[in-house]
Amino acid sequence: MHRLIDLLHDTGCSLVVESSDSRVTTHSQKGVRDLIALLDHEPERLRGARVADKVIGKAAAALIIRGGVSQLYADVLSRQALPLLQASTVAFDYGTLVDAIVIAEGDDRCPLEQIVAPAATPAEAESLLRLHFAEMSQSRFQR
Repeated sequence: MHRLIDLLHDTGCSLVVESSDSRVTTHSQKGVRDLIALLDHEPERLRGARVADKVIGKAAAALIIRGGVSQLYADVLSRQALPLLQASTVAFDYGTLVDAIVIAEGDDRCPLEQIVAPAATPAEAESLLRLHFAEMSQSRFQR
């Protein structure tokens, strides 16, 4: 894991994935976009993978669990993510535990955290996220 964490910090990316076949990739999209893309297009990359991420809130934790990741390190982990991770088979560690993930532009709670707040399971959280992204995509299409 130390190698993945070093890569996370040295490259300035937001996500490092080492798949079960030892292939390492870095990702830099905001929020959970990279995790969603991996789940949708390369789910085998997450199954059994080791992951290092800058920020893991409840939304990202749900996707990590749904993807079948085996080990996770987060520089910052939200308290809302803890129950999902503790109930899962994902081995995890973190640098800093925070009460809430806040957006970089201010002190408001992350919108994704608000979207998944009512979810009791990773599947429910993923469903809420996908519904949100579908609604966003639909509204952009209608403009």
